[in-house]
Amino acid sequence: MGKQMNELNQKICSEFAGLVVRKDLVKTVKGNAIVPSYVLEYLLGQYCATSDEASIESGIQTVKEILAKHYVHRNEAGLIRSTIREKGRHKVIDKVSVSLNDKKDVYETEFSNLGIKKVLIDSGTVKKHPKLLVGGVWVIADVEYDHTEDKDASPWILSTIKPIQMSHLDYDSYIGARSKFSLDEWIDVLVQSIGFNPEFFGRRSKLMQLVRLIPFCERNFNLIELGPKGTGKSHIFSEFSPHGILISGGEVTVPKLFVNNSSGKLGLVGYWDTVAFDEFAGKQKKVDKALVDIMKNYMANKSFSRGVEMLGADASMAFIGNTEHSVPYMLKHSDLFDALPEKFYDSAFLDRLHFYIPGWEIDIIRGEMFSSSYGFVVDYLAEVLRHLRNQDYSDHYSEYFKISPQISTRDRDAIHKTFSGLMKILFPQGGASEEEIEEILKFSMEGRKRVKDQLFRIDSTYADVNFAYTDKAGNETPVQTLEELQYPNYFNKTVGDVTDIGMPEPEIPSYQESDHKVQPIAGASSATVSDEPTLKEQHLTFSENQRGVSYDSLIGPYLKGAKHITITDPYIRIFYQAKNLMELLETIVKQKAEEDEVVVSLVTVEDEFKGEQQREYFDKIQSSMFAVGIKFAYSFDTSGSQHARHIVTDIGWKVSLDRGLDIFQHYDVNDAFSLSTRLQKHRSCKQFEVTFIKVE
Repeated sequence: MGKQMNELNQKICSEFAGLVVRKDLVKTVKGNAIVPSYVLEYLLGQYCATSDEASIESGIQTVKEILAKHYVHRNEAGLIRSTIREKGRHKVIDKVSVSLNDKKDVYETEFSNLGIKKVLIDSGTVKKHPKLLVGGVWVIADVEYDHTEDKDASPWILSTIKPIQMSHLDYDSYIGARSKFSLDEWIDVLVQSIGFNPEFFGRRSKLMQLVRLIPFCERNFNLIELGPKGTGKSHIFSEFSPHGILISGGEVTVPKLFVNNSSGKLGLVGYWDTVAFDEFAGKQKKVDKALVDIMKNYMANKSFSRGVEMLGADASMAFIGNTEHSVPYMLKHSDLFDALPEKFYDSAFLDRLHFYIPGWEIDIIRGEMFSSSYGFVVDYLAEVLRHLRNQDYSDHYSEYFKISPQISTRDRDAIHKTFSGLMKILFPQGGASEEEIEEILKFSMEGRKRVKDQLFRIDSTYADVNFAYTDKAGNETPVQTLEELQYPNYFNKTVGDVTDIGMPEPEIPSYQESDHKVQPIAGASSATVSDEPTLKEQHLTFSENQRGVSYDSLIGPYLKGAKHITITDPYIRIFYQAKNLMELLETIVKQKAEEDEVVVSLVTVEDEFKGEQQREYFDKIQSSMFAVGIKFAYSFDTSGSQHARHIVTDIGWKVSLDRGLDIFQHYDVNDAFSLSTRLQKHRSCKQFEVTFIKVE
């Protein structure tokens, strides 16, 4: 962990003393206990909310002892019941639910793991914690045993019950402490708080993780995320908050979700802040059309009917599912909602979605991506987000920007809700700059545009809308999705219009300059691209998470025929940077004739602490390259002012890269079965710019 991260840890521990926990401790204490993270972090927050190592070790042991003694494993339920009988009383940690026995006019409790039912609970406790009636709640409870001769009476007695969640929130202190962090620091704090190491995520990917939090802080927010398996889509909704519930998409019924008309009992939306539907995708899944109709009305109007009575609720909804095809396949043959069940593949339903998270942009979660740094105890952050549901930040951009008047009311509402949610998460104290507000507004518009672009394909009655915003000077900025930039041949076409031409070659699309902004040439296709790409002066901009980029296609053509190439990059120091250099040299090998020799000179800066290892990397590269006609040499700049990153050839081209060779996001270099380790074009990019300049 770098110095900066250590400083951030110190800062969060100082400003939020007693409210943060080291995130790797959850795994340490969990063992084989099947409990959500917020339950474990609640306990860790009681005993390990400190940066003192001795106190942490002591706290870990205490939490482990509590779990060993009081958490109920299903396979040990009989032993715990026996303990309660023998001792007369015992404290347990379990998930409990309550139901009304209308024949006896009493509330009865069922303990999920302990396996006991019909335990009486007083109505005052039920009124205080109504979520006990729907879905169940994790609690710490004192259970007593008192056998009686009455066969109808349960021997189990509920003495005390305490839901596992914070009892008090000092929101003003939260706001005061937030103002001491920069936006970059705060984003990293939040990413660490949900359990991830921010070093493995770019800015765009971090924002996508935070969008998953919006349903907890924004009322009636409708979110969808479709993507490959293993990207952590359901993690937030199952582990993060005591105010959200994750249910299987196949378990959804009208009575469970909204209301049971025969009993009048309210469903999940009446009690939970967020209802998330896992495994929502699957074309073959059977869905009740009546459920879809009620959901459409609720998602649009925040209400549903109970007989003749209309009821309102503010639960947000999140729909999570796996895609079955790649993005270009879906764009060519159908659309990005391709994986949904037939009944939900309904333009009226889809139009009520406020934001579409492109799950294919999110890396499959690897062990190294989890955080060992400090973050908020999640139930503390959950309470903060719940408090923010009462506030509205949707107009905080209006001082600087206006959304295009072409955008419909429904589109505008969706953008506003996403923008409001992200502002609450990132700037609860206000004070965002114009640039920061623009970033959030643009991101919010893109998520809604992804929905609208698919509706345009699915239903011909939807008009193509110009998603754009203007600043105070009247300058208009169009908003595009990443797939729109990455797959221009398949985008904005109905399925019947897509040809078999495929993606344009070479991999990097042709570009032209326009008002200093890079714009793809309209209608570019492989039919118009020659085998030998035209070399020209140009400036290209690439978005974070964009794929399809490689040294071969981006830089290779400008190196062909060169006999001397000079690479200047002060950051070729550690292993992955040296690996990038090796891959660029591979590109040079591909571009030269077998019998030719090319001199490649590297100018970099010596690593202050690991210079010896750095030299070892370069010496190995030198030996490897000599056999294929590459004479590699390196030197260290000692001026202390070397910041430029560029490649210069003896055939008159200079390639200026604002990030140097470091254009790819983290990937697992040790995974021999991942395409990203073998082919650069399958890696996600960082945001970067490259300029090709003709020199004398």
